Amino acid sequence: MPKLDDFHVLIIVSNAKLRALLRNLLATFGFGVIHFAVSAHTALRHLRARHYELILCDYALGEGQDGQHLLEDLRQHEIIASDTLFVMITGERNYERVIGAAELLPDDYILTPLSPGALYARLNKILEKRQAFLPAWQLAALGDWLGAIEYCLGAETKYPQYLVDFNRLEAGFYIAAGQLDEAEAVYRQIVATQRIPWAQLGLARCLAFKKDYAGADALLSELIAENSNFMAAYDLLARVRAESGKSQDACEVLRTAIERSPYRLGRQRRMGELALEAGDAVAAEKALAEVVRQSAHSGFRDPEVHVRLAQAQIVQGKTAAARATIADIERSMGSQPNAALCKSLASAMLHAFTGDAEQAQADLDAAATLTSNGATLSPALSRELVKACFDQNLADAGSEVVTNILRSTGDEPTVLALREMLKQRGLELLSRKIEQRVEEEVRALIKIGAERARSGDYDGSVEAMMDAVRQMPGHTVVLFNAALAVLRHIEHRGWSSPLARQARTLIERARLLDPSSGRLSTLAEYMHVLIERNGVVADRDTAPAYRRARG
Repeated sequence: MPKLDDFHVLIIVSNAKLRALLRNLLATFGFGVIHFAVSAHTALRHLRARHYELILCDYALGEGQDGQHLLEDLRQHEIIASDTLFVMITGERNYERVIGAAELLPDDYILTPLSPGALYARLNKILEKRQAFLPAWQLAALGDWLGAIEYCLGAETKYPQYLVDFNRLEAGFYIAAGQLDEAEAVYRQIVATQRIPWAQLGLARCLAFKKDYAGADALLSELIAENSNFMAAYDLLARVRAESGKSQDACEVLRTAIERSPYRLGRQRRMGELALEAGDAVAAEKALAEVVRQSAHSGFRDPEVHVRLAQAQIVQGKTAAARATIADIERSMGSQPNAALCKSLASAMLHAFTGDAEQAQADLDAAATLTSNGATLSPALSRELVKACFDQNLADAGSEVVTNILRSTGDEPTVLALREMLKQRGLELLSRKIEQRVEEEVRALIKIGAERARSGDYDGSVEAMMDAVRQMPGHTVVLFNAALAVLRHIEHRGWSSPLARQARTLIERARLLDPSSGRLSTLAEYMHVLIERNGVVADRDTAPAYRRARG
């Protein structure tokens, strides 16, 4: 087993006897720093404070979140790093619950009662594997995805027992570097020799990124037919069909997935949103109510779920239920940044349904003001706000909301969806004018940064582009140019770890919005050259990137 005296371990167990047993066993194994949490809530406090190499989490955590829902939050919100090992410990043998936890990819899944010898052997196995992968994760944490690929290629010979695992990492780093063709080639090479489900899934994901939805659909349908419990394939197939405009088909895929594994909240939420889009308010209410119920103790409750639930209830004429749902936003999530905006939008929907146009307009005016002051909604829910504004004859407010959406989320799917929505309302001219105005703003912001860089003012260039990012945090062109400005600063002024982290973050944000952009590969290569030129190395103190939970 690797050297453990400086490992930081978090034990998340509510049962005092099991906590004591694990503490004694881990101390015997040689782990030096052991912290404890008795609930998901206290675990998040620890995770906000520091990085852990190993987490041992009981499935059953008493009242509040269970271990599965905690792990789902940690994965979804990127609270734990790629090098943090997460081991689920449980006596749960219920098939649906076990498959729900297993599909979240814990590093191991250990059933109680615990055997000291078996626990030691299992931990030793995953820790040795972690040591082999750690340099690749550390390079990726620097933003050197190409360096991580080079390490994987070399490590395949050094660690032949992990060959397939390194292939998997390699393909993922190609995607991170914006080199989809290379990632696709790795997946195709694996699939040609072994029908490994994750490789088939990765290939389908590459096809989806390239908008080859027919090819991705065929591959995923075949994968599910061969592996009916491979839940990630259902999620991707639902996304592919939704992006192809087949909302009802996507709902059917998710419905099947939920029947097999009903305890994934992200899947339930997606089901509710797609069902609303497909006009099935009954199914939407069922799924969204389940999300609200199961996430009641989560530290990441999202008031947007309540808006969607209220929307499903309103469509069915369940006004009393909708009022209760809306009231719960302020009661249980009033301190969240977008809670007031969500409450205003949901209230406007309700008042519009009941015929109180005056109050609906007042709610929408309040919502529009909040968006102008920086409050945000997801792109899909933002479009609902736009629809409500125009439906209630608030053209000025609707236009302002559209402008704010394009400033904050300027990716292609959002732009096209807004364009189509306005077209359906006979507002094509307005759509073109707003898009043109925002693009002129983008060009003006980028010009300032570029002119400062040309004059040798690289500090000023970065300052100007980061100001542009603050104004347009989801506009891909702004994000790409901001990352470029930061990298040019490093090239001409020397290495800066804070600036390098800033560049990596900007690139990652841009990739989420436009994973097929050719600019990603250019920036990844630029970053790799700068890291090599400056002799920057990933060492044991370079923790893979992760986001601390927000309080």
